[in-house]
Amino acid sequence: MKITASLKRYLQFFVKYNTAFIFLIMLVVSAIVSDVFFTSNNLFNLVRQVTPVGIISMGMLLVILTGGIDLSVGSIVAMVGLLCALFTHTMSLPLAILASLACGLLVGSVSGYLVSVHKLAPFIATLALMSIVRGLAFIFSKGAPILVDDKASALTDFGSGNSMGIPNPTLILFLVFAITAVLLKYNVFGRIIIAIGSNEEAVRLSGINVSIYKFSVYAIAGGLSAVAGIITTARTAVGSPVMGVGMELDVIAAVVIGGASLGGGKGSAINTLLGVLILGMIGNIMNLINIPAYSQQVIKGLIIIIAVLLQRFQSSNI
Repeated sequence: MKITASLKRYLQFFVKYNTAFIFLIMLVVSAIVSDVFFTSNNLFNLVRQVTPVGIISMGMLLVILTGGIDLSVGSIVAMVGLLCALFTHTMSLPLAILASLACGLLVGSVSGYLVSVHKLAPFIATLALMSIVRGLAFIFSKGAPILVDDKASALTDFGSGNSMGIPNPTLILFLVFAITAVLLKYNVFGRIIIAIGSNEEAVRLSGINVSIYKFSVYAIAGGLSAVAGIITTARTAVGSPVMGVGMELDVIAAVVIGGASLGGGKGSAINTLLGVLILGMIGNIMNLINIPAYSQQVIKGLIIIIAVLLQRFQSSNI
């Protein structure tokens, strides 16, 4: 009986901190499978590649905490990244960046408006915007990629540069992560968002305007997607209407792997960041051992299923 109780406690401990354990296991497996993994060049490339997904994941976490979902983030990355490249031909760089960010915020605000005011299902509202925004990206570019203007070299220098051995865009990810973590743990805004996902009706009956908070998380997600789009363009020096295809699935996968509940009310910034890194390591190690890209999708899908099952396992209080 004591052995069973002890085993139960260990199992509950593992399930509770499953994201951290998976992360550590991935580090060990990666080191065993490839002796290149822990080289500075590979780690540099890894964190640079996961940065856009990581930034968007913080916004997606806020949306999922309210019980919603945003499928338009990948399309926003494409449209904003393309517009940023286009604006550099006609505007000063600061104005081009601000105008691009405003476009992302606008799309996120439309999603928030449809969900919070008109009570549309988040899946339907953001699915529609995903199609509309991607279509606009093709219209604006006429289906062709747009190069960043030569006079905006400061943008591309930032995207490809680094500070103290850390890619410049990754510093933005760390800043976004820190703000999100503080927001959720120490700020009233974050606590209300979590409460909405746990019991929206109770929050509404307490006199809080739920619609404002729901609207705000979609606007934030749109704004962070815009940041990711600008960073992607800065790194590649080109805006393309096909950027960010399928990125919304990677973002959702990272948040779910991080232990956030799709039902809302459960999730943390640190676990989401670990989820982003786990997802990045999967792709990275499979590339290092020359496994085809389409096989990576199968692995990602299996990991999502395992992550959700672990959540159910934890909820059942074994």
